Amino acid sequence: MNTKIIRTISEMRKISSNWPTSVGFVPTMGFLHEGHLSLIKTAQKDNETTVVSIYVNPAQFGPQEDLSDYPRDLKKDIELLAELNVGYVFLPDDGEMYPKNFKTWIQVEDITEIMCGIARPTHFKGVTTIVNKLLNIVRPDTIYLGEKDFQQLIVLKTMVRDLNMPCEVKGCPIVRESDGLAMSSRNIYLKGEDRDKALCLYKSLLLAQKLFSEGVQDLELIRSQMEDIIIQNDGVIDYIAFIDAESLKVVDELHKGCRIALAVKISGTRLIDNLQI
Repeated sequence: MNTKIIRTISEMRKISSNWPTSVGFVPTMGFLHEGHLSLIKTAQKDNETTVVSIYVNPAQFGPQEDLSDYPRDLKKDIELLAELNVGYVFLPDDGEMYPKNFKTWIQVEDITEIMCGIARPTHFKGVTTIVNKLLNIVRPDTIYLGEKDFQQLIVLKTMVRDLNMPCEVKGCPIVRESDGLAMSSRNIYLKGEDRDKALCLYKSLLLAQKLFSEGVQDLELIRSQMEDIIIQNDGVIDYIAFIDAESLKVVDELHKGCRIALAVKISGTRLIDNLQI
C-alpha cells in the first residue's frame, strides 16, 4: 500500500478504531536517522501494519532548551518512510495535540526525578503525556522505543503497566555510527573536533565494561576513570549512573544486566548514552 499521511486526530481515530491487523507504532520527533529506521523495520517485521508519528513535542523541552533549533526535515522524512512502505504517517500539529484550555498531564513518580530528570525537571511529564495521547489515538498493539533513551523507555513501560494500557512496549538496541557514537538527531549539532570528542561517552562506557569484566567492583574507581576520559575531551558531565535495568535504582555493586548511563555536554550539546554490563 502507499504511505498514507494523516494530519488530524479525528482522521487517525477513524482508521485506528477498527484496525484489521496487528499494528506497530514508532513515535518520533522527525529528522530520522538509522536508529529510527531500525525501530521501524522491527515494527514492520513484527506487525502487518506500521504507524510512525512525527511531532516535535514542545512539552518535553525546558525553557532554555533547543525547541526552536531542533533539527527538522519533514520532506526527507516522508520520502524515507515512503521508501520503507510505512503504512501510515501521523503528523499532528500543536493545535491538535495541545488545544486551547489543555490542562491534563501524566506524571510517573520517582524514576522521573533522577538522572535526566534532575537537569530536565519537566521533561518526562511532557514525554509521558504525549505518548499517552498518541497511544490513545493510534491504538497500536506494540510501541517500539530505542534503548538509547533508556530512562525514557523504563518510564514509558511503567506508565503503560500502571495505567493498564493495552499495548506492549518493546525496547530495541542502540544503533551506533561506525565509530561507536550513539545515533541521535542532535548529533548534527556536533561540528569538527566536537564530533570526535563526543566519542568519549562510548569510550568511557567501554572502559567501565572492561573494568567490570576484569573483576573491578569499586564504583568510585570506575566512575573516576570514566570521568578522566570525558574531561580529557572537554566534556561537561551531567551524571554517570550505575543502575538496575528494571527499576532504575542506583546499585551499590555491579552485576550482569546492570546498566551504566551517562549524560554529557560537548560544546553545549547534551548527549546521552548507556551500556549494559
